[in-house]
Amino acid sequence: MKFFRLDSSLHVDGSVSRALADVVQKEWSRAYPAAAFIRRDLGRHPLPSVWPAAVAGRITPEDARTDEQRSAGALAARLVDELLESDAYIFAVPMYNFGVPQQVKHWIDLIITDPRADDVNRPLLPGRPAVLVEARGGGYGPGSDREGWDHVTPYLSHILADVWGLDLAITAAELTVADANPAMTHLRGLARQRIADAHAAASDHAISIARRLRTAA
Repeated sequence: MKFFRLDSSLHVDGSVSRALADVVQKEWSRAYPAAAFIRRDLGRHPLPSVWPAAVAGRITPEDARTDEQRSAGALAARLVDELLESDAYIFAVPMYNFGVPQQVKHWIDLIITDPRADDVNRPLLPGRPAVLVEARGGGYGPGSDREGWDHVTPYLSHILADVWGLDLAITAAELTVADANPAMTHLRGLARQRIADAHAAASDHAISIARRLRTAA
């Protein structure tokens, strides 16, 4: 069994999205002690900005490609290999400025330059299970002042589930900056509950997927 984990928070210590991903990884490691984890940490190790070269390489004959185009294509192929080699997936994504971190968007864009992933009407990973864990500093649910401002969940749902075909479970922790923001003092109790609920949901998703994988095997 092999699992893929993507982290993208710029923070390491105190990162809520990383902590939620840890919950999933712990459950999968308990269920499959010999399993390997492929790690891709875009927060600590962002990809080089080679998407334009990868795009140009797609429309350039092989014998005319530059070294930069070949290198960009090789990186895109390696990213796709990491996904194809895995049985289940963890994606840990914080909300930055109401959207996905730019390093996540770049990762997705590079993957889609690979010939195996460039047809968005042909799923890359059909039916494989995945958990998306998110962290949001504020509140974005129905009735909140920022309702409709969450551009992370819809976008990633379209890419991961609709385009790549993953069977996607999602959990999100909200109000994660309440302890650090004096203006959110009155929300700190609710924030702790939201984070606890997200941890519980992440654990439930992980256990359910581990059972599903064992049954399929």
